[in-house]
Amino acid sequence: MPFLLSSSAALFSISKALSCRTLTLLAANPRCQFSTAMSISLNSHAFAGNPSRLRTAKPSDPFSPNSAFQTLKTLLLSNSTHESFSPDFKVLPFRKGRPLVGSSGDSGSGGPNWRLGWLSLGECKVFLEKSEVSLVEDLLVYLGFKAEEDVVYWAIDVSEASGMVSELGSRQFSFVELRTLMVATDWADPISMGDLAVAGHARALLEWHATSRFCGYCGAKTVPMEAGRRKSCSNEMCKKRIYPRVDPVVIMLVIDKENDRALLSKQSRYVPRMWSCLAGFIEPGESLEEAVRRETLEETGVEVGEVVYHSSQPWPVAPGGIPCQLMVGFYAYAKSLDISVDKGELEGTFPIASYHL
Repeated sequence: MPFLLSSSAALFSISKALSCRTLTLLAANPRCQFSTAMSISLNSHAFAGNPSRLRTAKPSDPFSPNSAFQTLKTLLLSNSTHESFSPDFKVLPFRKGRPLVGSSGDSGSGGPNWRLGWLSLGECKVFLEKSEVSLVEDLLVYLGFKAEEDVVYWAIDVSEASGMVSELGSRQFSFVELRTLMVATDWADPISMGDLAVAGHARALLEWHATSRFCGYCGAKTVPMEAGRRKSCSNEMCKKRIYPRVDPVVIMLVIDKENDRALLSKQSRYVPRMWSCLAGFIEPGESLEEAVRRETLEETGVEVGEVVYHSSQPWPVAPGGIPCQLMVGFYAYAKSLDISVDKGELEGTFPIASYHL
């Protein structure tokens, strides 16, 4: 399962010296703390806290998906992309699941900061035309807006426009993996964290569009609706509505409270010295807590009793082309301590006592 964490990083610390026995769980945000007293951190994990989706625009609002889409169609039909038009449209290109980014200069010992490579609608059209690709409204997917900046954000997959790579490269832009951006993000910078969330949201939507080209009911082609926020079957006898999918996954830190230990796992595809918490997909008709207990028992043979919620996180960087995962994190308290590893799932497990840097 995804959500990989290296044992060389501070995965967690269970300190007997602290009366509150604070447990710091590094999911994707190393600054998120959670204690056995159930105090909840309001810090956002990576890919959460999207600033362009803090509220839903009213249908009559020029920033709403339908209003913005009608404006987009008008601009493209009139062959005009005048940048002084309100609201302003910004487009984030993706190529093979990688967003366009650039460098905002050197930030000292940490190296250069990255920024999303937003293009104006006019720039996007010019770049695509140079690659002999026409910009039509159905290629663009609505991401959200910032009313205070009078901006509506869109994403577009330009994988077919191979000429854009060299064109944008000359402007010091490149298409970069989301995992790379996650590692390079300054966790203390809310702007960078917001950009990462926008990129993750955009990738999930574009991947869903790429894999939902046909109706699962009748096999007819699907067409984008509501500025790309859903699809509809083109078959008049069917007309099924299709919405972006979300795949819930549980991820759990299995804890032996009595002996102050926790359990990590390792899959064969992991790089050396990389371990992670256990994780697994939720099955139909199953609660989150049941999934935690079942997955732990199946993979390690350890029985789990109490299951305590920690936090959740969008996870658009899962391997295997599943970018719409929602990771739901838990603490799982072990009832049994005998480990029996399922070699079909895991390469091994790593029970460790109080771990400190």
